[in-house]
Amino acid sequence: MLQPFELFVGLRYTRAKRRNHFISFISLISILGIALGVTALITVMAVMNGFEKELRERILGAASHATITLFEEPMQRWQELADAAIEHPQVVGAAPYVEGQVMVVKGKQVTGIVVRGVLPEEEPAVSDISEKMSDGELADLTSGSFEIVLGSALATFLGADVGDKITVITPESSVTPVGVLPRMKRFTVSGIFEIGMFEYDRNFALMHADDASVLMKLNKGYTGVRLRLNDMFAARLVAGDLAKEVGEQYWVSDWTQRHANFFRAVKTEKTVMFVILSLIVAVAAFNIVSTLVMVVTDKQSAIAILRTMGASPKSIMLIFLIQGALIGLVGMVLGVIGGILLATNVETLVPAIERLFQTQFLDASVYYINVLPSELDYNDVWRVASLAVVLTLLATLYPAWVAARTEPARALAYE
Repeated sequence: MLQPFELFVGLRYTRAKRRNHFISFISLISILGIALGVTALITVMAVMNGFEKELRERILGAASHATITLFEEPMQRWQELADAAIEHPQVVGAAPYVEGQVMVVKGKQVTGIVVRGVLPEEEPAVSDISEKMSDGELADLTSGSFEIVLGSALATFLGADVGDKITVITPESSVTPVGVLPRMKRFTVSGIFEIGMFEYDRNFALMHADDASVLMKLNKGYTGVRLRLNDMFAARLVAGDLAKEVGEQYWVSDWTQRHANFFRAVKTEKTVMFVILSLIVAVAAFNIVSTLVMVVTDKQSAIAILRTMGASPKSIMLIFLIQGALIGLVGMVLGVIGGILLATNVETLVPAIERLFQTQFLDASVYYINVLPSELDYNDVWRVASLAVVLTLLATLYPAWVAARTEPARALAYE
């Protein structure tokens, strides 16, 4: 015999045609349950990874990896600060900005937004908005033209198109002979961008930094300098280095501070989803308990004969551990294959299903993004596969222990 005794008998029991077909059916259900659980868990983890990556890229495509601002007053000499920041090996781009909250009005439509003043020639170094223009060009913004670029959802809400006029109202007020009046300025819509993230497309607009400085009464100053890094995950370390270099009069922040709660919530949600979906695998794995208990009952006489031929309780226990582990291993392998195939094709399958049923699973006005992204991480695959194997082995312990305690005399008494 070329195989170990326990392995040979365990595989023989698995391949054997059982008299009780119900046991075979339960075994098949267990395999399919583990396969479906593993497939679902791998797919959901891949979607959560893709969701996090997509949000991070879209947020940082409009925001910045790090910013430097001056406490309590506008920044006048931004170029010197940008040149100093660029000297850091991780900083690949720097551009000034002016930012504030305003209200925009067109006809009867009124809404509050965040407006950012930028230098069109410098902005591509720190953001991707120039690549997200659906109408017009960011470079069309010129100083003194009082033109504005709107997000696509904001333009739709206002009913505004390129060439239309809108009124921008700032929180600051002006004292006039007739009393205190809010400061208002007419702007011409020169372009529309679409980042693909509703929060920005609906509540964000761009204008030339000089016009924004006039609007915000900053005396040709800027709110600060925005930075793009070579490695966004090094933002915290880079911000610490720059804070020491620029001095205490400046405040250096990074994207992990500004969006910390958001990405922490996404990570927590991913962990919770892993735990919840792991229960599906656990339920399927513990179906093996009922399968092996029935197999042990069905094989009482065979177990007793093996014991009388010299098999030890440890060998009997190992036989049923092998049988249960094989069921779990087959289910795990099928689940991993199904999970990888499904996870790598989610972005194709979901749009096809949406077109088939004429529906949209992710409404952009409700969710942050309107697509279902996927990014398969093979570390997650190994974690899920290991979890399935461990749960399967735990499920086989009790039936194998029961089989090992079988008494030959009692089992063969009525044979």
